[in-house]
Formats: sequence, C-alpha cells, structure tokens
Amino acid sequence: MSNPATGIEGLDRGVVEQIVRQLVSGNAPKSADSGEFIRDVSAGLTPYNNGEPDLIVNVSARHIHLSDRDVETLYGPGHTLTPMKWLYQDGYYAAEETLMVVGPRKRMLPNVRVLGPTRSASQIELAYTDAVQLGLDIPVRHSGDIEGTPGCVLVGPAGVVHLDQGVIRAARHVHMNTADLSYYGVDDGEMMDLRIESPGCSMVLEDLKVRASDEVKLEVHIDTDEGNACNLSAATGFELMKKQPCGCQSH
Repeated sequence: MSNPATGIEGLDRGVVEQIVRQLVSGNAPKSADSGEFIRDVSAGLTPYNNGEPDLIVNVSARHIHLSDRDVETLYGPGHTLTPMKWLYQDGYYAAEETLMVVGPRKRMLPNVRVLGPTRSASQIELAYTDAVQLGLDIPVRHSGDIEGTPGCVLVGPAGVVHLDQGVIRAARHVHMNTADLSYYGVDDGEMMDLRIESPGCSMVLEDLKVRASDEVKLEVHIDTDEGNACNLSAATGFELMKKQPCGCQSH
C-alpha cells in the first residue's frame, strides 16, 4: 500500500526532500526515456495468416502502474493520466506522465514512464539491471503479485508517495485469447517455452506463463535484460512451444 508518512528502509527523508526541490526548480537528474515496448496496431484480436497466428514478442521496459489515489498525490487533485501512445493490447497506453523512482542509499531512476489505465494498487516493474542501479533486491513476480515485495519512493511534480511494497521484476509471460489457446493446445496458467532465432545469440526462454483473456491479442512480454540477451531487435524468427513432460524414466 502507499504511505505518505513513512519511507522505505534505508532511505533518508532529507534526500527525498532535496529531490523534490530539484524537481520543482527544474534541476532534477535527466535520463533517456524508459524505452519503447509499443507497437501501434488496429483494434481487434490476434491476426491470423494462413491459419497461423501473428506472434508478437515485445520488450517491456521499466514502467509504473498507479492507483487513482497515487495519481492525485503525485500530480495534483483531479489529475488523470494522459494517453501518449497506445500499446499493442487494446485499451492500454503509455502515458505522458513520468516519475522519479527512489530507492535506498540515495539511488534513483528518473523519468520512468507511467502506463495506463490506473489500477487498484501501484506497482513498479523493473529489469534486474534497473534494480541493481536502484539498490533493490527484487523478486520475479507476475503482475499484481506484490505481497512481501520491496517498496520505494515515487517523486512527482506535485507530491511524493512512499510505497511499502510493489517493486517487482515482471515474470515473462504470453497473452492469449480463446483462439490462441486452442491453436497452441494450452490453458490459462500453463507454462510455455519461447525459441528466439537471432544472429549469434539464438536462445530458448523457458517458463512463460499463459495469461488468457477473451479480449487480448497474442503477445509475449520479456524485459529489457532478456531482450538484450537475445538481440531481439535483430531476431529473425520466434517459436512458441508447449512444454513437454519429462521423458526420464523412474526406476
């Protein structure tokens, strides 16, 4: 839950106050944008060509999900998120708003993109290297599973939010609708493997969790570390595979 009164362990409140003053004066640290993980498409379900689904693999760069309450605390009373660019999944967008994420030992990530729409609880999704930079030891979790995770401080133009928990490394996963489930012969919650063909660094990423919904398009989400490891931008092909039972014999 968010807590405007108490900070995370190891964070000096004076540091947060200094950051806020810098932000107001326009002298806050700058960084590159949080990265593109967006593909503009028309609305609808998964495109199929000659009976095969169009498999999209996208890198999900570090980002923030906010509750309505935290939006107003960070940006001012009555503020709502402003869509900047629509994501591959219908109804979801990268917002114009960004925030500074502050961890222990005076470490911070500036200009982290907020995604919409809002959620019931705020959550920050980082790659492992982001967490190292921030000074946090974060678990691999599926979105929404934030119980017992580290917290952080979010700094916005109008206020500061102290989160007691909510910082995770998002587990890789694949979104599927009913037709996609049928095509691959899997059910919601099953694990799959993804083979990525890429010059010099082809690899198989194991244990992608199937997240099913009637209104989504087929899409794999991996983080920036995983995308860099396989040189995703140069990839020449993808194969999504149902996990096979172990072939070993018990004696």
